[in-house]
Amino acid sequence: MIHIPRAEYTRRRKALMAQMEPNSIAILPAAAVAIRNRDVEHVYRQDSDFQYLSGFPEPEAVIVLMPGRQHGEYVLFCRERNAERELWDGLRAGTEGAIRDFGADDAFPITDIDDILPGLIEGRDRVYSAMGSNAEFDRHLMEWINVIRSKAHLGAQPPNEFVALDHLLHDMRLYKSAAEVKVMREAARISCAAHVKAMQASRAGLHEFSLEAELDYEFRKGGAKMPAYGSIVAAGRNSCILHYQQNDAVLKNGDLVLIDAGCEIDCYASDITRTWPVNGRFSPEQKAIYEIVLASQEAAFAEIAPDKHWNQAHEATVQVITAGLVRLGLLQGDVDELIASEAYKAFYMHRAGHWLGMDVHDVGEYKVGGEWRVLEVGMALTVEPGIYISPDNPNVAKKWRGIGVRIEDDVVVTKQGCEILTGGVPKTVAEIEALMAAAR
Repeated sequence: MIHIPRAEYTRRRKALMAQMEPNSIAILPAAAVAIRNRDVEHVYRQDSDFQYLSGFPEPEAVIVLMPGRQHGEYVLFCRERNAERELWDGLRAGTEGAIRDFGADDAFPITDIDDILPGLIEGRDRVYSAMGSNAEFDRHLMEWINVIRSKAHLGAQPPNEFVALDHLLHDMRLYKSAAEVKVMREAARISCAAHVKAMQASRAGLHEFSLEAELDYEFRKGGAKMPAYGSIVAAGRNSCILHYQQNDAVLKNGDLVLIDAGCEIDCYASDITRTWPVNGRFSPEQKAIYEIVLASQEAAFAEIAPDKHWNQAHEATVQVITAGLVRLGLLQGDVDELIASEAYKAFYMHRAGHWLGMDVHDVGEYKVGGEWRVLEVGMALTVEPGIYISPDNPNVAKKWRGIGVRIEDDVVVTKQGCEILTGGVPKTVAEIEALMAAAR
């Protein structure tokens, strides 16, 4: 399985510390264990920022970065080895493993953090932390600061500046390295195989969860521990619900099914949407809507390249979709006027994509100084136009109602334009119909 190499985590920490003010300290906690119900825990997933800087997969840990510290700039607090707990819950890295396997310069038991961390903070001018994202940890941080303040009369020097770490760290995460793109390609490859399997398995009379099971099986078989987000399997009128997740309706002959699903590899997400007919053949109305969405996606790809701004791809989809809806008679009027009045939003109410990376809706500003961000090499994003015709829309002919189509792919900006990571799933009407016919 492809993973981010250890040297990359070292490079990231050094790059972050190079941007930090002299005589500062950055403090970041691991994700807490989430309780599913009573004494049952959710499958553990590390906080993305913590993972980005350490690759350390365990809870109850804290990263401390101190540029210029003589005894080592990277300190990790973590759980100690414990034979009894490891018998129940699995092996731990311990402080030795934190240094040996995860590159920490120094490591201490998490149980000693109250005694040790105030001494590391003391004398530093500025503290960088993920303020506001973890209320309990914010409270602990203030307790440590107050320990230092209580000793000010003895000469202790509390920090005088507190700065959110997000701005520095999230800008770094926006630019994907070659190693990150390699992992994202692998996540995309597995997710593509899962979508193909779901297409091949599609039959009237199955349930939406039958197709979700195909996805989950392919994800796990490919080596992915979990989906990157809750899979959407939406048949018939459910395809017009953007974040539908009940996944329990029956697949009916003549309906479309929309699947929005992707797996996660080494905490990197893929995000694919495909829409196809349950019975393997598009009706004339389904085909007409589908081909407008597909054409709008192709137009968007052409607007993704260095020096083009974030919104150009979205604008391209709006242009193609609005013109297509006018052509079919679903909208009436001048295309430019309909765009200006946002009339298309009755059918296309979301944006054409989002940043993609360790979070499926990844971090990074979309605007800089009030202007749309200019795309640069290494940025990763989704391209996902759609048309959704409500089953209850009285303003359109009945033959159009209940048709929902979205097509989504993952791309990385390259010097020439963009690389489509998720091209392994059929997308044209002819390709989809041929694949499904061969599976019958």
